[in-house]
Amino acid sequence: MGLALVHSRALLGLDARPVCVEVHLANGLPSFTLVGLADTEVKEARERVRSAIANAGLEFPSNKRITVNLAPADLPKDSGRFDLPIALGILAACGQVDAARLAGWEFAGELSLGGELRPVRGALAMSLAQHQGGDAADAARTRLVLPPGSAEEAALVPQAQVYRARHLLDVVARFLPEAAAAAAEPPDEAGWSRLAPTAIGATPACADLADVKGQAAARRALEIAAAGGHSVLMVGPPGSGKSMLAQRFAGLLPPMSTQEALESAAVASLAGRFSLEHWGQRPTCAPHHSASAVALVGGGSPPRPGEISLAHHGVLFLDELPEFPRAALEALREPLESGHIRISRAAMQSEFPARFQLIGAMNPCPCGFLGHPTQACRDTPDQIARYQGKLSGPLLDRIDLHVEVPALPPHDLLRGEAGEPSAAVRERVQAARQRAQTRQGATNQALAGQALDRHVNAEPAALKFLHTAAARLGWSARSTHRALRVARTIADLAGMDAVGVGHVAEAVQYRRVFRAGT
Repeated sequence: MGLALVHSRALLGLDARPVCVEVHLANGLPSFTLVGLADTEVKEARERVRSAIANAGLEFPSNKRITVNLAPADLPKDSGRFDLPIALGILAACGQVDAARLAGWEFAGELSLGGELRPVRGALAMSLAQHQGGDAADAARTRLVLPPGSAEEAALVPQAQVYRARHLLDVVARFLPEAAAAAAEPPDEAGWSRLAPTAIGATPACADLADVKGQAAARRALEIAAAGGHSVLMVGPPGSGKSMLAQRFAGLLPPMSTQEALESAAVASLAGRFSLEHWGQRPTCAPHHSASAVALVGGGSPPRPGEISLAHHGVLFLDELPEFPRAALEALREPLESGHIRISRAAMQSEFPARFQLIGAMNPCPCGFLGHPTQACRDTPDQIARYQGKLSGPLLDRIDLHVEVPALPPHDLLRGEAGEPSAAVRERVQAARQRAQTRQGATNQALAGQALDRHVNAEPAALKFLHTAAARLGWSARSTHRALRVARTIADLAGMDAVGVGHVAEAVQYRRVFRAGT
């Protein structure tokens, strides 16, 4: 009989919780039992582990009663990440691996039938959880063993001790009992290596704003949005450049900090969409307008992040905004305010970050030509009202900047000069964000409550002008505060400490372009 303990982690949303894999071998009727609220993928590990151990030339205790417990028992476990710790636990319980040497290590990886290790989802979340929670000294001593493709993700966390193993035998060779290790051949160093953290590289080249001719008002609105972290809704006829502007918005944003890059990459890793080539790049998600509410906010069992979480610290571009299902659009309300989304199911709750910048684009009417200088609109007033009414007032209230993108005359399109490049705009955006960070430690969009009153520093005349505009236009308290945040951003772009009447006047115009049902 033998007992062995191996440590791993289970993912519950972005929370990677410790799991102890307990393996007990006993005499009796041969069997292989796996307990501990394991999903189907985990239960199938019995066959993968049995074949991997045998095909690797190791001895599987087929004449023993094998019991594997994944503790804690009330924590759901899914995916094939427990294949490697289960295999090591069995080998340790029967003496082929030194159980004492496994202390201070965590393992995760799916096994092929031949013993090769395959990558798993959420490796970066595992490494982050190891270093962000609990005792810092214990985290520094704990080492993580992962397959190729997953180890590179986990090594992005600073101070993480991550080892990459390609085969089950590469792991076993490092934890042999002393007597067996002395008699064995030296292990193959090619299959086992410690990885160094990867630094954030230079910002990759993006589509340049200089490609956009004309549209000075829309370009200005995007600059303000980038500087303050605001959301934007662009309204205009087909072919006016709305999508082109939105695709160049990410190039205006400042580089990501290491913490922002880790948070964004952890969400992408959980969804299986992370790539090292995109490390440190702000994500831009552009789902099709047929996307459901679950596709946008996340869901499933176990819950997976949706597009709003995959756009964390990046851009969520929703083209043809009124064509999205009403339920999907209304699901954006809470994340736009709070910066996170909580998904509740009967068995569990998961919370995902969702601090994204929304860029919406739409036509003013079903045919698209309402207000066009040369094309006549063929829609009735009732059709126009019904189309614009697809966007509810509460949703529009949460979008900071409403900007009109008119059709460009052919002369301006064909002979117009190139616009200002993204690099020049990005310099002003970075300077404005730095002013906000120095003053309040956050973007202007995040200001609320007493922090807004303390940091906005508006002149009395500016506040009086805003009060008059809000009263005449019938704004809600949310609209008034959002206009004040936009005015604070405009003042930062101008290098001003105080918010003046001109800054408020410009902010007010961005909330008058479009209202639902008009």
